[in-house]
Amino acid sequence: MKKILLLIVLFSQYTFSQFLEKKEDLKKYEGYFDFYYNPKADEIYLEVDKIDSLFLYNHALRSGVGSNDIGLDRGQLGGASVVKFQRAGDKLLLVEPNQRYRAVTDNELEKQSIEEAFAKSVIYGFEIKEEKDGKLIIDLTPFIMEDAHGVAQRLKRGNYGSYKVSQNKSALQLDRTKAFPKNVEFESLLTFEGSPQGGTVRSVVPDAANISVIQHYSFVELPDDHYKKRIFDPRSGVNSISYYDYATPIYEPILKRYIVRHRLEKKNPEAEVSEAVAPIIYYLDPGTPEPVRSALLEGASWWNQAYESIGYKDAFQVKMLPEGADPLDVRYNVIQWVHRSTRGWSYGASVVDPRTGEIIKGHVSLGSLRIRQDFMIAQALLNKPFAQSDENNEKMMEMAIARIRQLSAHEVGHTLGFAHNFAASVSDRASVMDYPHPQFSIENGEITAANAYDTNIGEWDKLIVKYAYADIPKDTSERKYLNAVIQEAYDQGIQFISDSDARAQDGAHVNAHLWDNGNDVTEELENVLKIREKAIENFSEDNFRTNEPYSVLEDVFVPLYFFHRYQTEAVSKLVGGLDYNFAVKGGAEKVVETLSPKRQKSALDVLLQTLKAETIAIPKEKLALFPPRAFGYGRSRESFKSNTGVAFDALGGPATASDMTLGLLLNPERMARLAQQKSLDKKQLGLGDMLEKLIAETIQYQPKDSYLLAVQQTINYNVLQHLFNLAASKKSTPLVKAEVYKQLAELEDWLEEQDGAIYEQMLEEIELFMDKPEEFEPMLAAPKIPDGSPIGSFMCTGF
Repeated sequence: MKKILLLIVLFSQYTFSQFLEKKEDLKKYEGYFDFYYNPKADEIYLEVDKIDSLFLYNHALRSGVGSNDIGLDRGQLGGASVVKFQRAGDKLLLVEPNQRYRAVTDNELEKQSIEEAFAKSVIYGFEIKEEKDGKLIIDLTPFIMEDAHGVAQRLKRGNYGSYKVSQNKSALQLDRTKAFPKNVEFESLLTFEGSPQGGTVRSVVPDAANISVIQHYSFVELPDDHYKKRIFDPRSGVNSISYYDYATPIYEPILKRYIVRHRLEKKNPEAEVSEAVAPIIYYLDPGTPEPVRSALLEGASWWNQAYESIGYKDAFQVKMLPEGADPLDVRYNVIQWVHRSTRGWSYGASVVDPRTGEIIKGHVSLGSLRIRQDFMIAQALLNKPFAQSDENNEKMMEMAIARIRQLSAHEVGHTLGFAHNFAASVSDRASVMDYPHPQFSIENGEITAANAYDTNIGEWDKLIVKYAYADIPKDTSERKYLNAVIQEAYDQGIQFISDSDARAQDGAHVNAHLWDNGNDVTEELENVLKIREKAIENFSEDNFRTNEPYSVLEDVFVPLYFFHRYQTEAVSKLVGGLDYNFAVKGGAEKVVETLSPKRQKSALDVLLQTLKAETIAIPKEKLALFPPRAFGYGRSRESFKSNTGVAFDALGGPATASDMTLGLLLNPERMARLAQQKSLDKKQLGLGDMLEKLIAETIQYQPKDSYLLAVQQTINYNVLQHLFNLAASKKSTPLVKAEVYKQLAELEDWLEEQDGAIYEQMLEEIELFMDKPEEFEPMLAAPKIPDGSPIGSFMCTGF
């Protein structure tokens, strides 16, 4: 019996040590981890010689689905994790330690107490196939055939269908499976089999029941420990990482915050100007066509101006990606050109060392269709661009290319560690990290786009580079130096306000807006309305090419008709608006103050112009340009919607435009701020004041022209519905509800004295609402507004 057991043990040990020898035609890859490819079994065997050593694991999509809505794009980075291999008997575990909770101390027992207090994550478990000379062989194939990127989850969460990986339709992908001294790269072709929901997947996939994408996986050596973390300040405009350090003294904050940035050091630290030890180099996707290629190279290179201003020579460079290089290789910061079925957001993402905030790789993805939207905006606003020739593209291309330069700088800025600054536009375009709307002007009676976009980074951009990357003098404390940089911005009148504070629905900041222009947003809306009026007056069949159906001209008209859209958003935020900063104790910046009554009332006056038939009615003489849609040219998400069947809906545009303004103005939280500010200051614009003026200049306004009267009545009906919505909203405070009911009661009295079917209809609806408000259901009378953001560009993201 003992002999039999001994034979079993010897046989198992022999088998355990001879796993690779039994495989034929193995191809060996030598790098950070050595590995072998078995072509017969389509398997990869990893040789693990680093047990309990931390490294970085990252996944990405090499090929995408092609839909902006779904959001699974070519080159999209996944999450980066610090992991290690840990042996457990005949298994090898891939373990992710908990980086959120730490003890930064030399006391090993204190570190151990934190490690044991919070859970770690075992990402995967491998059977050890062979052990020889301290090296372990595992079959990595099942790991890289999993849906690490969460494709199926994204499809399910977006209600695009239920899918799972089909193993018999998936395989390893070898053309970009590579090994390098500091990283190894793997790829797999994964096919997701399932049932689509809706038409989105069907619109971009040949067989919607089978979605095949290529996922990319990286194992990367972590940087050395010479990188110096830099403290985060909410006023800095630089993104951050954070973690809890339980070794912190009780009298100091336990949550530590540090900025995200690339490593940058001078070759000669004593020199005023020096080259970098390792410059920050970005590489452009060779698949980018001209003239976009040159524009992207130029726009991204603007950042070198900022590095020069802090004493670095050629510290930031932009080059073409070398032949044979993989854009997903972590050694390369990449600007990639991404194609989708519809225009959509671009984004700048980064692979970041979660221990320190050091950026290991920057990866920019730019949507290829955005440039076409800018071209169309210029095509709509410029006067008769195709009057002489269908080849007269120069001015429109100039504007579109100018936008691409700015877009390149913007997204690269995210990968350098920088957040949006949506308050920069009021300071003479102080940052490329704002969202820019094309700026037109009227010169000598003609609309020009000569100054549509900026041509360099701004003063704020130089300051955030200084905060994040400048060398701090030896005789100056870090905090003192960084405070001085922030003070420079304050002295120049540049404010930093980022994302949520700038959103039209939830935000209240009077200077931070998306897609706005001008030092005074109210004056700029007046200017935008004048430009819009002039462009509509000029609009004709010379705004599209010969042999194109008139349905194309209708689609060109869309961005012109809604040209005031984002400036209206900006001005709406002045009503009940606040001016504030991400202030800190000891800082020079203001904390918070309510906008003056004068500016709020001025903003309301201009907003009400966008609810006038004279402003938003499509001129009668232009309606002949828009016949029913041509065969093969149906309406899309970027077209006017219609309540009149195949006919162009002349009242639908004004209904949509007014619905937009009313939705912004009558936001329940904005109304609550109006009620509050009036209680604190009797001189302020109050909720009752605003509602009375709104009703007087819309529902109680009656143009004499029959067409304009029909347009105004369409607007007025929207006003009434939005008042009902406001009164019924669960977000409305009791004070807001009480004031709306009061205004509705007074309006009811006024309507009883009016003649006309529309007034009878409105009166009946008020009586029904007042009698049984709990049964009210919001009405969708206005056609849905066509897609707007991104202009020519829920997402331009940072790291």
